[in-house]
Amino acid sequence: MAKKTEPAGNIVARNRRARHDYFIEETLEAGLVLLGSEVKSLRAGRASIEEAYAAEKDGEIFLLNTYIPEYSSASISQHETRRPRKALLRKREVRKLADAVGREGRTIVPLAIYFNKRGLAKVELGVATGKRKYDKRQSAKAHDWKRDQARIMRGR
Repeated sequence: MAKKTEPAGNIVARNRRARHDYFIEETLEAGLVLLGSEVKSLRAGRASIEEAYAAEKDGEIFLLNTYIPEYSSASISQHETRRPRKALLRKREVRKLADAVGREGRTIVPLAIYFNKRGLAKVELGVATGKRKYDKRQSAKAHDWKRDQARIMRGR
């Protein structure tokens, strides 16, 4: 299992359900191809990736079903709120992701959209396997036990 790494920078949207619904096996950072009004809307902090996923098409990875609302102060040219957005990855990384998705039960899930230190919009993608109901219960038990342990240790 891949180690948890926090994206460095200003986080705009986070998919908190992803770690609850999936086992995240590996993560990687990708750039995004965005329009100007999308960047402005992201900087305003309005985006949702709760229902988003990524898929391979024609040798490229696209982020699908990501909701970035229209920017109200933009001129005539507005963007579609749920259009497919291209992820900028190296060919080797695209092949690696496509092979991982080709295996049974794997998907590519966006974990966070953020701006890095240079001000570029990035997306953190995770290769994930779906959890079953009993897996979710075990994860919840482990999380509760860690919280109780911390509470007990604070009391000493």
